[in-house]
Amino acid sequence: MTDKLDKDPGPADTPPAGAVPPEAIRAIPVRHYGRWISAVVVIGLVVALIVAFSQGNVRWATVPEKLFDPSILRGVVNTIWISITAMALGLALGVLFAVMRLSKNPVTSTIAWFYIWLFRGTPVYVQLLIWFNLALIFPILNLGFYKDEMTQVMTPFLAALLGLGLNEGAYMAEIVRAGIQSVDEGQTEASHALGMTRTQTMRRVVLPQAMRVIVPPTGNEFINMLKTSSLVVAVQYFDLLRAAQDIASTSFAVMEMFFVASIWYLALTSVFSVGQYYLERRYARGALRSLPPTPLQKIKAKLSSFSNSKAVA
Repeated sequence: MTDKLDKDPGPADTPPAGAVPPEAIRAIPVRHYGRWISAVVVIGLVVALIVAFSQGNVRWATVPEKLFDPSILRGVVNTIWISITAMALGLALGVLFAVMRLSKNPVTSTIAWFYIWLFRGTPVYVQLLIWFNLALIFPILNLGFYKDEMTQVMTPFLAALLGLGLNEGAYMAEIVRAGIQSVDEGQTEASHALGMTRTQTMRRVVLPQAMRVIVPPTGNEFINMLKTSSLVVAVQYFDLLRAAQDIASTSFAVMEMFFVASIWYLALTSVFSVGQYYLERRYARGALRSLPPTPLQKIKAKLSSFSNSKAVA
């Protein structure tokens, strides 16, 4: 005996003669008046700010005129150089002290904890001043095989490098430690079962997997380093801000030169932010099944879909 899957409509399913069918449901979207009001307020504030700056006592022609001044370009190069070298020093120290902090040796772990506590707990501006004025404590640097006056050794570049690099190393140590701890302990146990030493396990197994967690905050730290490097004017290092201040002192275009410096800082952070995006994308290959499209790929996809729709029409 077979069951009938399709049941014939009975008298109850048949609409009565002359009945008017119900109208289709028309969905009316909810009106968000608050969004429109907030958008108008924000646009009004932006327009008011632009009008205020346009009517202020600012010589706007000086900004593009001094944007590519040789002194400014030299300051840009020095800013990039001190940021890269200080970040490299901070990254190396961060890896070292992160491993020391995770060590089972109480001496090394305590030293790492003290280093992180000291350099994270004091302002970087104060650290720069301490390094620059170190000759007040040690007039002569005597290492046995090398002896010289501290004022000759502690140059503005070295003071800036130590001040920024050692401070960054404390923050990078915590970032690297978090990345190492994010790797499953089974990876370490499997590496030891294969006969790897602790150093080989850390270098070949743990750190490559931890990079997915370490890279994003490291990129943010480098962007922050580009801006924090402006503090090196305290140790008389010639950077972008110092170049802008020197020109402002002779041309009396103080605010204009601050705008020039701001434009360059925005340009540098924007360029390195793009590099950070692609670096994060590279290290995300092992964690995602398919990588999200890049901005260029999105633009190409939209252009191709637009051209295909025009061809069909």
